[in-house]
Amino acid sequence: MKILVINGPNLNMTGIRKKDVYGSETLEEINSYLSDYAKSRGCELDFFQSNHEGAIIDKIHESRNSFDGAVINAGAYTHYSYAIRDAIECVTDFLPFVEVHMSDIKSREPFRANSVITDVCIKQISGFGKDSYKMGIDLLLEIL
Repeated sequence: MKILVINGPNLNMTGIRKKDVYGSETLEEINSYLSDYAKSRGCELDFFQSNHEGAIIDKIHESRNSFDGAVINAGAYTHYSYAIRDAIECVTDFLPFVEVHMSDIKSREPFRANSVITDVCIKQISGFGKDSYKMGIDLLLEIL
């Protein structure tokens, strides 16, 4: 089983930016935690982060040939990128996507409450810090 974990813009600044919201662990530390967890579940993870919408879209398109499922935290693109939404929709016949967020997007600024990618993902998980990713991995392992 191979799962892709995609992180969008500014998530490379995790552990530096808004520690009260995102925590003090870096994205690399979170990825290491998730990698160890996935191995314990008999699964392999591949990680991708970009601040560029087109690079994320390209990775989503490529994912259909190499992965069994994907977890995506699209960052701010969650709220307005119909291009990323459409890219996910393009590959949903090949692999399922789970949308995750470390913070509870519904309890933050009003513009964050809306997600344009939720309807093309099998579920949205938010508000559990780094464990949102873990829960997304668990869900994929359950259904695959």
